[in-house]
Amino acid sequence: MANSIRFFLNGRKQEASVRPDMTVLDWLRLSARLTGTKEGCAEGDCGACSVLIGDPDDGDMRYHAANSCILAMGQVDGRAVVTVEGLKAGQLHPIQAAMAENGSSQCGFCTPGIVISLAGLTAANKDADDEAIHDALAGNLCRCTGYRPIVEAARKVVAGGGAAIAGPGAAEVAALQPGLLEAGGAAFHQPVSLNELLPLRGEKPDAVLLAGGTDLGVALADYHGDWNEVISLARVRELRAIRETEHHLSFGAAVTWEEVLGSVVPLYPSLATLIRRFGSAQIRSMGTIGGNIGTASPIGDGPPALIALGAEIELASLTGHRFMALEDFFTGYRKTALRAGEVIASVSIPKPREGQEFRVYKISKRYDQDISTVCGAFSIQREMGQVRQARIAFGGMAAVPMRAVAGEAALVGSSFDERAIEACAAAISSGFEPLTDWRGTAAYRLQVAANLVRRFHRDVGGETVEVMAL
Repeated sequence: MANSIRFFLNGRKQEASVRPDMTVLDWLRLSARLTGTKEGCAEGDCGACSVLIGDPDDGDMRYHAANSCILAMGQVDGRAVVTVEGLKAGQLHPIQAAMAENGSSQCGFCTPGIVISLAGLTAANKDADDEAIHDALAGNLCRCTGYRPIVEAARKVVAGGGAAIAGPGAAEVAALQPGLLEAGGAAFHQPVSLNELLPLRGEKPDAVLLAGGTDLGVALADYHGDWNEVISLARVRELRAIRETEHHLSFGAAVTWEEVLGSVVPLYPSLATLIRRFGSAQIRSMGTIGGNIGTASPIGDGPPALIALGAEIELASLTGHRFMALEDFFTGYRKTALRAGEVIASVSIPKPREGQEFRVYKISKRYDQDISTVCGAFSIQREMGQVRQARIAFGGMAAVPMRAVAGEAALVGSSFDERAIEACAAAISSGFEPLTDWRGTAAYRLQVAANLVRRFHRDVGGETVEVMAL
């Protein structure tokens, strides 16, 4: 049993005897006095607090950017952390030098987070193109300089072959062997298998189940409450597994969205685009597919797409495993079919079938990293010109993510012509009763949902429709 949080900070081994629910940002600034890491939004949006998190991976260290404002100290136990101060090893890191030489910073508040993000990118992707650079910067706000000189600095480092992150070896980090953390009246449990997790969950039904924490961490950062008892899912090997069969992909509940992205790019490009939009690189590296489902938000971006694909969810407890269609998992606003002692174990989606067309569209006030007003997902399978199967799902249109069954029926058996599309749009307009809030009125949401049916039709027909945030 380890009562202290043990990790490497900027290459040096650390032991922190603090509550495991203290945010990494607070510890860095208040205890370690490393004030290069800034606090901006405290919600994981602006990137000013970005740090690099390192994990052993097949004998090497793999680093990714993460938002320290919504990251709990318990989550860095047994890992390596690099702040902007730690990038400089005798001389400026190449991205620091390029940013300085290129005039890529003005007020400097956002600069440390930008440097961290680009250092992580150029270490992992030495051939990064502009798309990869823009994606890496999507979670970092800069209101002074503008992004052109920042992108140019990144290009310069990539052209020079990138730059590695200095730090401990994989064996040194792996030797830390994380365990139970206790301090200040808080306990942080880190089971490594379902055999450990399920009895623990049964004993502690009120403990916080923590996967990535990109949702729960926002309340923690805002001091809305403490986590006196946490069960971390991040090291449960069954929940971290990705399995592929001839016909299906199965993702353990603690698989991150960045890992999901890597698997779905060749199969469902539209889903890959959605994943890039609803989470920055920092968020995707932390947030998990199971966590996105488990929060049961009616505007969560993952569920509509997964429901339209026909996803199945696996629930596990000491009494066994059970499976259900994902749409049946949501029973009401922020309510699910989870029973006492159960956890989400995995989510499975079928691979594309011949004749299948799948698209998912997100409408939001801001294109990247924004909450949906409406998210619509569409999947049809055609044979001999006729629609044989149709699945349509929406988020933001009801208290739960749900299918548009009447709209599906309007398409099945049709030749996917204008008449069928208009019938589908009309069925959707009359089949939902969305709320009015600051993101959009009920009438607006109904019109958007109907228009997305028309967009899907044009998209499948080969008409390129580029819609930004609305």
